[in-house]
Amino acid sequence: MNREFEHKNEWALVLGGSSGLGLATAKKLAKHGIHICVVHRNSRSQKEEIENQFQEIKNENVQFLSFNIDALNTDKRDLVLANLQDKLGENGRVKTLVHSIAKGNLKPMVSEDSQTLQNDDFQITINAMAISLWDWFKAIFDKKLFAEDARIISFTSEGNTKPWQNYAAVSAAKVALEAISRNIALEFAKFGIRANCIQAGVTNTASLNRIPNSDEIKAHTLKRNPFQQLTTPENIANVVYLLCKDEASWINGTTLKVDGGESLN
Repeated sequence: MNREFEHKNEWALVLGGSSGLGLATAKKLAKHGIHICVVHRNSRSQKEEIENQFQEIKNENVQFLSFNIDALNTDKRDLVLANLQDKLGENGRVKTLVHSIAKGNLKPMVSEDSQTLQNDDFQITINAMAISLWDWFKAIFDKKLFAEDARIISFTSEGNTKPWQNYAAVSAAKVALEAISRNIALEFAKFGIRANCIQAGVTNTASLNRIPNSDEIKAHTLKRNPFQQLTTPENIANVVYLLCKDEASWINGTTLKVDGGESLN
């Protein structure tokens, strides 16, 4: 294993890092020597399983911080960054900010027997899944915690262009997320910051399974994907790692499809 980030005292701050894409990313980066700070929101009943997952990260001989908080709470965000800043010391820096917050409303637009989307449903979803990227990014930037060659990475989906049943609010959030990422890429390039989105293929995560017709989506994906497989969290984590490498420094302001060719059909 090439631990090219070892001894650099560089950190990954993963928002939504206790499951799915965020957790897989934290594990992958830790294997290559990046220290990990995870922000997540979980219940007490999930604590044992999550601690077992986090232990795998600690076993990679990296520094590790975790905060079970509401990532959208300004005071809690300030508390996380204050603790992280103490841990960084004079020489430590945030190499990558990974946005994997999945807090979206999955109500339909029209229904005869269930609640439908309202204005505040859109606002809550867009704030959680898009604007929060900017809030965390700006707070880290203002504290001058980013490395000279920092990478900002967010996760989007094919719902950014294709309408899916019950996905309207999340679709709107994904479009907003990509727009924010592109503008970070444009306006902060002079500070050495690169920002990109990864468009993940259909991945069997807890977030997907909350979509009412998720079984149909998975079955359809197995037919349309050239490899006849679903995307895995590890597939996505591998690309996050690639985007953190020096060789990826000229990738900026784009959305990378990581779906095994699923979107071709």
